[in-house]
Amino acid sequence: MSDALPEKEAEPVVAPWRQTEITLTGTRDYANPYTDVDVWAEFTHESGTVLRRPAFWDGGRVWKIRFASPETDGRWTWRSGSSLMDEGLSGQSGALVVRPAPDDGNAFHRHGFWRMSPGGRSLVHADGTPALLVGDTVWALPWRATEEQVTVYAADRRVKGFNAALLMSVQPDMDARGPRDRTADEGFDVGFEDLPTGHVNVLNPAYFQYLDRLTGILRAHGIVPVLQPLFHGFGWKGLRVAGPVVPPQEYARYCRYLVARYGAAPAVYLVGADGEGGEPQIAAGGAEVGRWDGYGQPCGIHYRPHSTNSAHQSESWLHFQWCQTGHMGGHVQERVADMWRNTPAKAVANGEPTYENTGRPSRAAGWWQGHEAWSNLCAGGTMGVVYGAASLWQWRLHAAEPGHEEFFLAENAGWREALDFEGSRHVGLVSRILDGLPLTDMRPDWQSALTPRGLSVPGVLHLWYAEEGGPLFVTDPVNVPLPYRVVDPRTGETVREGVRAAAGEPVPDEGGAPRVYICHDPDRS
Repeated sequence: MSDALPEKEAEPVVAPWRQTEITLTGTRDYANPYTDVDVWAEFTHESGTVLRRPAFWDGGRVWKIRFASPETDGRWTWRSGSSLMDEGLSGQSGALVVRPAPDDGNAFHRHGFWRMSPGGRSLVHADGTPALLVGDTVWALPWRATEEQVTVYAADRRVKGFNAALLMSVQPDMDARGPRDRTADEGFDVGFEDLPTGHVNVLNPAYFQYLDRLTGILRAHGIVPVLQPLFHGFGWKGLRVAGPVVPPQEYARYCRYLVARYGAAPAVYLVGADGEGGEPQIAAGGAEVGRWDGYGQPCGIHYRPHSTNSAHQSESWLHFQWCQTGHMGGHVQERVADMWRNTPAKAVANGEPTYENTGRPSRAAGWWQGHEAWSNLCAGGTMGVVYGAASLWQWRLHAAEPGHEEFFLAENAGWREALDFEGSRHVGLVSRILDGLPLTDMRPDWQSALTPRGLSVPGVLHLWYAEEGGPLFVTDPVNVPLPYRVVDPRTGETVREGVRAAAGEPVPDEGGAPRVYICHDPDRS
């Protein structure tokens, strides 16, 4: 018989900003594990950094904790706690060792998750690298799409330049009826069994396990899920949304669940959508996200068209405000400009311009979407730009699927045909054209050149958009860098570049087509 002590189990090694998962198993059954037990873990780095993560119930007696290290090396220890005494859930402990990993080309692994810039006007990665959200609207993807379909979708959007997808996390209409089948006409999967009664207490773990895989596909293609808990406006088919009905404490619990399940990977939290902003569920949900998200990932509100767009402006959990300009085909950049002036400063975007081909063929189609994106950006929507397509946002299975609101359908198009609408190429190109530029806290600028739309980081970066091009006459002889680049925003092609000989010399262009002018000297950044 050997007297040797058992060899100590090696501590798991993880890479910075990569999600790792810890499983806890309860010692007894609960009537409703989702509502009856709160579980969490506190992670302490050897440097003294402390990060708390909520756990989520994943069926049976299983809870899971997801964690990503914001530190690039060193050792973390963790210890779990729970609201009820259960030795399988509370008092568990362990350690993780962080080591740098080879660069895999993923910007979020290299630079960390998104957060707000120092001035609160734009996105940056955790290490300060500038970022710009270029979002697509696929509200119904979580309960309608299959893994195979999302793989097709994500590959298309990645190639075009999109890096975010707006998602209703569950089907929100209380009166929606259909088979529980993603492949059947009018079918959909179900996240909460009791949602038709105006409650979200009976959670379906299998639904969220499938959503894990869908969001995993998106993230593998560089697309960040923008997670909306429960809609407050039209919803999927306009059949009485649960957002304004669910008790605020239930709404808050669900927001915490989303942070627990999806918040150890890139995410954006959209705690209100298509409402006026003052609904009690939004305040409860926003505060809960602020309480439990240890990474500072962006959290904000998306409004209906006729709202004031300024609810909770002073709250610390609120990082951004998104307007909606309706679906009648109008360019309404003054809504964005007006929001920019609200204080305290929050990031702004037009989160819902007219969806391409909504209401009638050709409405808001093609270059309309590119003009809309560049105009909103220059009006102060410096968090980013958002695109939507009729028949895609509700994930219409095929061109003849019945049961949807006719106004929001594109003629002869299901989700797959809508994926190819021309306007998506123009919006996606915004990220390609601005990639690598020092965009942090850029501001609207109408003084530096004779053009109606511009942005600047004075002395570092100036950019302008002119829908008919032509020579750009610079009026600021001090701050505008001499190197320039002229881009066709319809194609992303640089049509001219050089260095102006003097500060008073215009940026040359022959005119007659949309142009983006970029004056940037890397040596001054």
